[in-house]
Amino acid sequence: MNCQARHYRGQDPTLVSRRWFFRDCAVGLGGLALADLMGRSAYAAEGGDPLVPKPPPQPAKAKRVVYLFMAGAPSHLELFDYKPQLAKFDGTSPPPDLIQGYRAAFISPTAKFLGPKFKFGKYGQCGAELSELLPALAEVVDDVAIVKSLVTDAFNHAPAQILMNTGSPLFGRPSFGAWTLYGLGSESRDLPAFVVFSSGKKGPSGGASNWGSGFLPTVYNGTLFRSGGDPVLYLSNPKGVDPAVQRDTLDAVEALNKKHLGAVGDPEIATRINSFEMAYRMQTSAPDLMDISKEPQSVLDMYGAEPGKASFANNCLLARRLLERGVRFVQLFHEAWDQHGNLKADLTKNCHDCDRPSAALVKDLKQRGMLDDTLVIWGGEFGRTPMVEGGGNDGRDHHPNCFTYWLAGGGVKPGLTLGTSDEFGFNAVEDRVHVHDLHATLLYLLGFDHTKLTYRSQGRDFRLTDVSGNVVQKLLA
Repeated sequence: MNCQARHYRGQDPTLVSRRWFFRDCAVGLGGLALADLMGRSAYAAEGGDPLVPKPPPQPAKAKRVVYLFMAGAPSHLELFDYKPQLAKFDGTSPPPDLIQGYRAAFISPTAKFLGPKFKFGKYGQCGAELSELLPALAEVVDDVAIVKSLVTDAFNHAPAQILMNTGSPLFGRPSFGAWTLYGLGSESRDLPAFVVFSSGKKGPSGGASNWGSGFLPTVYNGTLFRSGGDPVLYLSNPKGVDPAVQRDTLDAVEALNKKHLGAVGDPEIATRINSFEMAYRMQTSAPDLMDISKEPQSVLDMYGAEPGKASFANNCLLARRLLERGVRFVQLFHEAWDQHGNLKADLTKNCHDCDRPSAALVKDLKQRGMLDDTLVIWGGEFGRTPMVEGGGNDGRDHHPNCFTYWLAGGGVKPGLTLGTSDEFGFNAVEDRVHVHDLHATLLYLLGFDHTKLTYRSQGRDFRLTDVSGNVVQKLLA
């Protein structure tokens, strides 16, 4: 500060008066104080609730999201992208120009080609080509868009999952769900705005970073629900605590937190207030939500859901129940698709577990008039190699150059098959869609320009699409 140079002009700094300090340094300190007070006032004007519903800045097709994340990476070559040439050249070496500069996770790029393990057919009025493993998806294929030309930048599970969910392979960025809450808030007051379920053999390799809030306030974090007991740990009151005592305690804590919030304006205090109150309301709302036995038997049969039994099918039905209660974002992780070996048997089991409930969710949302404004997303972190891995010609390695997603509802063009890969399913060659392009398109459907939904952290503005990404116009209805 210039005032520092002036006040040392031959004077003992210990003798400088307080009046002089405030008079000569008022511009800098006063500006900082005013900015701080204005920030607190603005935050208080919002009622201290960062999850208050907000309209999107531009017209939106979707108002809620359900993301079925097939962690481990399904093989596009066995499920969506049939390659007769791959069958023809089964057991032969790939052409040198195809694998030039290619990096595989575990296998040598010169490993032999492996032909597809299952039959394909054309389904629906749109004539989409699907594997025999997906009979339920075949029934609703006219309601979905299949993208066969996705590409990513990562070829190991944790960074690829985090890239697919946060737009960066590095830990610490906000997830797609967190960005959605940051932009739109929540319509549910009795349940978390962003709910996560996990099924399969284990949790996702990327862990909680897949649904974290990164540098956004933690109120935008996803909440992991359990399939049995209390959906969230410690939701029930301990012995000896009755509702009256609990309410009095919460009121006292909230009053203290609000006083602290008004003094310092820290958004994490608002998160704390929101968490206490949400947990209190969930003691009533969550048990009712989780009790799928109240659903008609016809609905349980459609999903393949069984009350009291943890499964992907139950989670799909719970996702619909959450969405109709105003929850903004639901994400289901099913970590079971990493077939380096035992490809044929494991894919058969995975599709048995996931095909029927995934298709049932689309059908159920459509029957209830919710599909038009609900965005349904299905896919994993990358694809699988056309080359073989493992003994017995029964496995595939990680493959970032080409893989498949399907989407439904929320402004997505139904019955569309977008993009093509080369004759071996190795590279996307037409209508290539990068992860950032997919994110830009999903945000557009939710009513956002992906370049303008930003948050300043560490001196720069961040966004879900990093510094790239284009809306895929052909995907829009």
